[in-house]
Amino acid sequence: MSLIQIERKVLEKNDTIANENRNIFKDRNIFVLNMISSPGSGKTSIIEQIIPNLLEKFKVAVVEGDVQTDLDARRVDALGVPVVQIVTNGGCHLEAGLVRDAISNFSDLNFNMIIIENVGNLVCPAGWDLGEDLKMTVISVTEGEDKPLKYPAVFRNSEVVIINKIDLLPYLKFSIDVLKKNILQINPKVKIFETSCFEKTGIDDLCEWISRKLKI
Repeated sequence: MSLIQIERKVLEKNDTIANENRNIFKDRNIFVLNMISSPGSGKTSIIEQIIPNLLEKFKVAVVEGDVQTDLDARRVDALGVPVVQIVTNGGCHLEAGLVRDAISNFSDLNFNMIIIENVGNLVCPAGWDLGEDLKMTVISVTEGEDKPLKYPAVFRNSEVVIINKIDLLPYLKFSIDVLKKNILQINPKVKIFETSCFEKTGIDDLCEWISRKLKI
């Protein structure tokens, strides 16, 4: 049996479970966001910024994916929201089955939104459906303007891209306009936000956009 056939069977099984997840979320009217980035782009910091805002109107839970440790889950737990940690033990992405197992650990699914923080990686998570409503890619200004051209799949499959750590722009040889051009070259329809968790720039706009999604 060829490698392609094996990979297809693995993906088909994942897609079957992803659709089961999606039906569970749809039946309970839960909006699910799959956050993807390279390591250190600031996914957890963004979650820490948006959750207090969202909790004013919505019930939110988080599924944390990491290669090792529960450090990020502890940070989220401090926000007072339900959180389940997935440790992949070296796996470079989350799969639908892992998400299915994770949500079974919540005492109930009485949420308006579940945020899935995927493993830090711009390659593997791009093609794996978890049953989410949309993918959100986070890229920091320290990573270079060429990331969308080098890793097009994740930007093509995302509905929204967050350009994070913009407070560092004065200290970098970096053009945010070039980055945006490259993002839009890959995905002309993508929504782009510019954020700084340190200065809280762009967080309100991001929360407003998410809130509109939750009310649809």
